[in-house]
Amino acid sequence: MKLQLFLYFNCLSVVVKGFLIPHCHPKSTTGLWETTIDNEIELNPLLSSIKPSKTVEIFSLVKELQAQGQSVTSLCVGEPDFAPPKAVLEAAQKALVDGDTRYTAVTGTADLRKAIAADLKKRKNVDYNPNTDIVVANGAKQAVYQGILATVGTGDQVLIPSPYWPSYPEMVRLTGAEPIIVPTEAKDGFLLTPQSLELALKEHSNVKLLIFCNPSNPTGGVHDERRLQELVEVLKKYPKVLVMADEIYERLTYTSTGSCPAFASYLPDRTMTINGFSKAYAMTGFRLGYLAAPAKIAKAVTTLQSQFTSCAGSVSQAAGVAALTQVPEEELQEKFTEMKCKRDYVLNRLSKMPHVEVAVPPQGAFYVLPDISYYVNSERDDSKFCVELLQTYKLALVPGSAFGAPGTVRISYATSMEELEIAMDKLE
Repeated sequence: MKLQLFLYFNCLSVVVKGFLIPHCHPKSTTGLWETTIDNEIELNPLLSSIKPSKTVEIFSLVKELQAQGQSVTSLCVGEPDFAPPKAVLEAAQKALVDGDTRYTAVTGTADLRKAIAADLKKRKNVDYNPNTDIVVANGAKQAVYQGILATVGTGDQVLIPSPYWPSYPEMVRLTGAEPIIVPTEAKDGFLLTPQSLELALKEHSNVKLLIFCNPSNPTGGVHDERRLQELVEVLKKYPKVLVMADEIYERLTYTSTGSCPAFASYLPDRTMTINGFSKAYAMTGFRLGYLAAPAKIAKAVTTLQSQFTSCAGSVSQAAGVAALTQVPEEELQEKFTEMKCKRDYVLNRLSKMPHVEVAVPPQGAFYVLPDISYYVNSERDDSKFCVELLQTYKLALVPGSAFGAPGTVRISYATSMEELEIAMDKLE
């Protein structure tokens, strides 16, 4: 489309495809210009099937209200309220001072890939070759999308247990594949059962990938070793189905064992492990995550990333090395203990609210997904419920329907205890 502008006597005329359109009203000049261009722009039809992130929408509204000077209590974003460990901040500062500010290899620095491989071996007892099996990305979210894009496409189906992280089905749609939602139940702690998994695999013959978040966002559910073994026995019957194990919350586990088993320890040749530094180390702004997978998949992901963003930031990677090699376990455990206390506080307050139910206490991550279905109906769904909370009480929660769980709300307790007290008072 060729555009030409003619300015004369304070009038604007636009030539669009050979037609001269005069306009002499200064107040509406911008509107004409925008409308003319908008009518000519054609977007990718694929976007019509993609939903915007509800969490981002709510968070944006919160920021708008705060910019207007209003005080808003927000429990909508999964971001720890504590600072990154001192060793991480010092490593980032040192990298800047030392001039470690250049491009790195697409897969990440050798030091970080070696540190990731060593950490996974030490804590999870899984083996990855740092030279061929690990790709460092700009956050775990990028690693998830690239892993999906590398393994599925048009005609394929992807199993996603619900409730789910809202980005999973949208990322699948972006590849041309079809997301297949596998429901779970509150009475089971929203855990995927082997029966549900097998039924879904039998009913959908084109399944190529299972996306499995453990611990779960948004439920906080943790699949233990026994449950994983049961799921693996089902998957062994379907050798062409890959697994994307999103384990970004695995350090935040409150079970009796205090750990979350790695899916790759059961199906190493078919599992893509996703992890990162945002949740356990509070490094959300560093945008640092990784994919660990069989070499063939890691190579494909590397090719994709080389055309998307090249490498993760060098300073962030230096900080990541420090996180894995210099931060004492005791320092992390102190923060995790604080998080568990916050979880217990929220559960206690919710238990005293009439008609608000949490069937099984969450055992990981930093979310609670209470059932508030008593307070919603066909005319006032959970989305309207959350809008009313924000408008009337200045409390920001995310509606459960965004996670495939209508009639619930997601509460993130990764904030200060003072904020949690205010939030629970408002909700009550």
